[in-house]
Amino acid sequence: MKRADYVSTTNACKLCKPLGACLAFRGIEGAVPMLHGSQGCATYMRRYIISHFREPMDIASSSLGEKHAVYGGGPNLKQGLKNLMTKFGAAMIGVATTCLTETIGDDVPMIIREFRKEMEEAGDGPGLPSLVSVSTPSYSGTHMEGFHAAVGAVVDQLCAGDLLCANSEGKFVNLLPGFLSPADLRHLKEIVADFGLGCVMLPDISETLDGPALEDYEKIPAGGTPISGIKRMGCAAATLEFGRTLEGGATAGMILHKRFGLPLHQSGIPIGLRETDAFFKALEQASGMKTPEKHQSEKGRLVDSYVDAHKYLFGKRAVIYGEEDLVIGLTAFLAEIGIKPVLCASGGRGGRFASCIEHVTAGLLETPPMVEEGADFQKIEELCQELAPDLLVGHSKGYRLSKKLGVPLIRVGFPIHDRFGGQRTLHAGYRGTQMLLDRIVNAVLEKAQEDSAIGYGYM
Repeated sequence: MKRADYVSTTNACKLCKPLGACLAFRGIEGAVPMLHGSQGCATYMRRYIISHFREPMDIASSSLGEKHAVYGGGPNLKQGLKNLMTKFGAAMIGVATTCLTETIGDDVPMIIREFRKEMEEAGDGPGLPSLVSVSTPSYSGTHMEGFHAAVGAVVDQLCAGDLLCANSEGKFVNLLPGFLSPADLRHLKEIVADFGLGCVMLPDISETLDGPALEDYEKIPAGGTPISGIKRMGCAAATLEFGRTLEGGATAGMILHKRFGLPLHQSGIPIGLRETDAFFKALEQASGMKTPEKHQSEKGRLVDSYVDAHKYLFGKRAVIYGEEDLVIGLTAFLAEIGIKPVLCASGGRGGRFASCIEHVTAGLLETPPMVEEGADFQKIEELCQELAPDLLVGHSKGYRLSKKLGVPLIRVGFPIHDRFGGQRTLHAGYRGTQMLLDRIVNAVLEKAQEDSAIGYGYM
């Protein structure tokens, strides 16, 4: 039987799985991400993350070489853990595997158990940091799969639950926001606080990857989800988890639901009216109070701006690409404001992408847009030649395609390497949606001015 032709990936529309895990670990207080693999992996990821966030990003490595591919990397991993304890004083070390260590079959959980036992026998047990391991070979998924796997591993391996509930102060919720910008996370915490609720947000990169200027360099930046907060997540009033493709899966939210019986509210990323309404409804249920007037007013102003912008946006055609759940949220929003999504593309292969796109556009579009899973930019470009979009919506890797097609690129998501302030871009909530709407309308107006022989000064 003839095998199907293999088509190589050209300019992938995804990043590697351990990179996502490192980003998740960076959102925990006192934590240092560590890759069990070669030094090159950590160097590449550090450079990539720094270019977007404009912040230092330390990623430790077990620094394996050729001989370790034969004899195993256990000793290097143990020595690396000791170095992080002594030189960084880490409160937690998140160990993510790479292609190399997964291929040679290193049993990382077993190596960590051996390390704990050796440290206890040496009398260093009390000073041992929390150690969390997660399997993240790049060849098995995307950076978002690595991100969610790391969050799930943290909850599974650190959450203590009932033993701490007696000492838990005040009513709080768990918020599992996924990979949003630091600005988004700060705004989400503000919203939860306005409902009179405490919040354990996991992970929380709002300070660790967007911190203030300091006189002295901090080896581990301040901020992040406190480990004490993670341990008491089982005591929360409810868990709110963002990500349409995660619904019903073995996620961190589902772990908390099954282990502690916590109510679980799974919804899409709160971009646009309908998805943000779902988030606020969940907060109303958890808190027992109505949405504060402050946020009702923001919603009202957003609805008014939808009306004002309609004449500029109606019928425009958009291609959206990037992380699956972000693309789903953006598609739901664009359909609301009269833009027609003609292609939704992602490098992920989660299997639920198309059905989720169809769900969030139901009642807004006559037919769902074209959906491409496992896409790369070569495929996206080929489809764009046929679909003739007016807009591209996604991260910086679409810039060359935008230039080639001569259409505006609305930069959203990660990475944003060719503009400044990507970490401060607000998309979430009514306020974030308003800012995103303004950016899109202004991009359309600017394009109309550039293409006009007259150069309209009044639109």
